[in-house]
Amino acid sequence: MPDTALLAPLVDIVGARNALVADSDTAPYLREWRDLYVGKTPVVLRPGSRDEVAAILSHADANGLKIVPQGGNTGLVGGQIPDDSATEIVLSLGRLNRIRDIDAEGFSMTVEAGCTLQAIHDAAEAADRFFPLTLGSQGSCQIGGNIATNAGGTAVLAYGNTRDLVLGLEVVLPDGRVVEGLRGLRKDNTGYDLKQLFIGSEGTLGIVTAAVLKLFPRPRAQDVAFAGIASPHDALSLFSRARARAGAMLTGFELMPRVGLEFSVRHLAGARDPLQAPSPWYVLMELSSGTEEDGNEAPTRALMETILGEAYEAGLVEDAALAESVAQAAAFWHLRHGMSEVQREEGGSIKHDVSVPVASVPAFLDEAIAAVEALVPGCRPVPFGHMGDGNIHFNVSQPVGADKAAFLAGWDEMNALVHRIVLKFGGSISAEHGIGRLKKDLLAEVKSPVELELMRRIKAAFDPNNTLNPGRML
Repeated sequence: MPDTALLAPLVDIVGARNALVADSDTAPYLREWRDLYVGKTPVVLRPGSRDEVAAILSHADANGLKIVPQGGNTGLVGGQIPDDSATEIVLSLGRLNRIRDIDAEGFSMTVEAGCTLQAIHDAAEAADRFFPLTLGSQGSCQIGGNIATNAGGTAVLAYGNTRDLVLGLEVVLPDGRVVEGLRGLRKDNTGYDLKQLFIGSEGTLGIVTAAVLKLFPRPRAQDVAFAGIASPHDALSLFSRARARAGAMLTGFELMPRVGLEFSVRHLAGARDPLQAPSPWYVLMELSSGTEEDGNEAPTRALMETILGEAYEAGLVEDAALAESVAQAAAFWHLRHGMSEVQREEGGSIKHDVSVPVASVPAFLDEAIAAVEALVPGCRPVPFGHMGDGNIHFNVSQPVGADKAAFLAGWDEMNALVHRIVLKFGGSISAEHGIGRLKKDLLAEVKSPVELELMRRIKAAFDPNNTLNPGRML
């Protein structure tokens, strides 16, 4: 544990009230929500300003202390949890939660890192604007963490990842200096785009304290359909038809298996099956549009009906339900967004956050499902996710009645099996969750020696004393 004399100045910076040391106070910051990682820390610091973050890092860097930045603690690869050495200090950004400015005319907003994603959605809506990043954890995840992990979500198809939604950043470097980059410029071609190095760096290069985010017009018309299909191959054909018909109006296209829907219906409060008869697979499709020049709402409903009707005639859709209200549309999305959390109610679940080219999704699923079922007879594959951008959360639940610990002991073997198939299709072993601690040892399998060398050089240039998030990613 660091010497008390070295910790005292950090307590002075944030005040004793915001320097947590009691086990009951620090516990929420030391456990990952799936219980894969549980750590120890001498203190959890809760700074209330950028200057306090800068002072903390300046002292830590000068004295060999290690800092683990943490947002809403919703990360899925363990990067936000300290190790069990009790030497890593947790720096929580939750108190930096102001929305500094909303520029409705310029379609941007400036927010602090501790703002929850839901608070940003609400503020944008109050200004008659729209921020598209959408995650199941948006009530608790924070924008600083979203930026640090380059979060994806269900709107990537239309709006891109987090890195596509950031105009400028304010970042505290490991030595306490501040990068003043809160510019709302749409074009700035003056050398290296430094903000992109921090986006997706998982807190290893600097701590984001504020950001300028892109806003968009609020959709004036939106329709959501829940369709039963026979296979992912039919889902790909439906996606191709929908994209060709709707273009940019296609803002969501999610794929789910029957077993995943059953989990959601069984464990989510108020959830029910939208269709009368079961199908092997399901697609959740969303169309959105603005207002046409004549003032009439763009015909998303008519277009959705046309897409589904043509797909039914072509034998691609077995049955479908079109949301009749905002509440029903939200209920459809609730089934999808809750699919991650309900798996814990079914015992052990081995996770894979992977991506392959969109056209390869069906073939990948055919091969990967067969492979894991052969490896663990009786296991329940639950592959679901963003069909439109090729990102599949290929999760595998334990066989019914199996020993959870024994099943999870095969995590590495199953990961290796699935990742081999992913790489065969030219995919990625981390589509949107990052590397953190969970996948650090796998990085060498997917990055060339030249790429790894460049990454290590960047880390050394920004953080020569390895102050920030040591042992994560690299």
